[in-house]
This record gives sequence, structure tokens and C-alpha cells, in this order.
Amino acid sequence: MIRALCLLLVLGWPLAVLAIDAEQAFQDPVLQKRYESLTRELRCTVCQNQTIADSNATLAQDLRREVRRLMSEGRSDQEIRDFLTARYTDFVLYKPPVAPRTYLLWAAPVLLLVGGMGAAGLVIVRRARAARDNPALLDDNDNPTEHS
Repeated sequence: MIRALCLLLVLGWPLAVLAIDAEQAFQDPVLQKRYESLTRELRCTVCQNQTIADSNATLAQDLRREVRRLMSEGRSDQEIRDFLTARYTDFVLYKPPVAPRTYLLWAAPVLLLVGGMGAAGLVIVRRARAARDNPALLDDNDNPTEHS
């Protein structure tokens, strides 16, 4: 029995080290759920690709404490978001709002896709024209008129 308990303790100890949010959970489960949801909406501005819930950076820890403090003061989720965006700009939001100042951010994936497709099409057309104008540029394997 003691052996099994020691084994469980030894195996479970590293999991405690992996815990990111070391703060005590809210007593109210509704507040705790709200806190967890809100920390998944906010970006760690140091890590940039992680929410503050997922990051163990010092700034993320500070932001989690700030969110906890603001929630304890009775602030709404929107008031907390507004407070943090006033301090860190829209970049702190993991999903920034669609607004005139963020149109380029939201359009960037489509613009990059269209640009890439346009560049690929341009390369294909130029190679086809070059091959048509000078069939000697084609390898033996590429020339459809020759059969080996």
C-alpha cells in the first residue's frame, strides 16, 4: 500500500509542475468558468501565438492576475477586454474585431492566397509560352509529340 502511494506521488509530482495557472480557483464555479473562458480569448503579447491561459510567460501570469483582480472587482467581460485593449491595443485579443483598422489583418489570408495563385498562374503561362516558342527547352520526357 505504501509502495503504491509512493509510486503515485512520484508519478504525479511532475504534473503539478506543468500547471500554468498557479492561482487558486474561484470559489464560485460560474466565475471560474468565466475566468477560464476570458483567459482563452486573450493573447500573450510575448508569445504571440498562445492565449494567456496556455502561456507560462511572466506577462501572461501578470495578465491572468489582472483579469482575476478585475473580475473580483465586479467588472464585466467587455470592461475587462476594453481595459486590456486600451493598454495593449487590439493585439491582446486572440480574435481581433472586424473594424476598419483591422480589415487588412482579416483580408491578409485571402490576399496571400490570391497572390500565390496569381504568381503560380503567371509561372505556368510563361513556361507554356516558352515551351511553345522553343520546343528544344522541353526534356525528352516532357515532349508529348515524341514517343520512346
